[in-house]
Amino acid sequence: MNSRVNGIGMTSQRTRSRMIERLREQGIRDESVLAAMFEVPRHLFVDEALASRAYDDVALPINFNQTISQPYIVARMIEILRNGKPLNRVLEVGGGCGYQAAVLGRVAKEVYSVERIQPLYERARRQLRDLKQNNVFMRYADGAAGLPEKAPFDGIIMACAAPALSRELQGQLAVGGRMVLPVGTQTQWLYLVERDEKGFSETRLEPVKFVPLLMGKA
Repeated sequence: MNSRVNGIGMTSQRTRSRMIERLREQGIRDESVLAAMFEVPRHLFVDEALASRAYDDVALPINFNQTISQPYIVARMIEILRNGKPLNRVLEVGGGCGYQAAVLGRVAKEVYSVERIQPLYERARRQLRDLKQNNVFMRYADGAAGLPEKAPFDGIIMACAAPALSRELQGQLAVGGRMVLPVGTQTQWLYLVERDEKGFSETRLEPVKFVPLLMGKA
């Protein structure tokens, strides 16, 4: 298990360290996020044939027309979500292979990750269990509805692009909470939604490219 987690050759800790240096050069400043990115073995979340590319700054296919996001966008979104503060309960919509949930689990007390594609959900749950990330809870469900029974969340993050900002998900944000998500169809932008005592504020951040949010379970 240790050699699998630590990796060898192109999946070694040295390769992982180079990824962290690149993230610093790209502007990631949150040391907690950088430490989490270093600790989570990304090569275990992709097919073995792609393991040698696991620490490149690219999105990689994980089957079912889904991808694992590039390391930079994972780090960037979690850095925005944290905003330099500890996270208590976080919701992830679009769990995919479980990689981003694993990174979130290193910087949050509890992570609830919702995935609508059953084989991906099962694979992610198995991988997280193997890594003993006992504070990350996978759910097989339609993530568009969020997870109202576990709300409120002080962080919500989406790994798929919604056509518009979701009022339903916003309603599951705690006061003082933040939501980071891609929005759009042809052209997508990363948005930050913040909730305070007076209501919600929205900030458009930067162009991104994500798979679309789909409804229902598969």
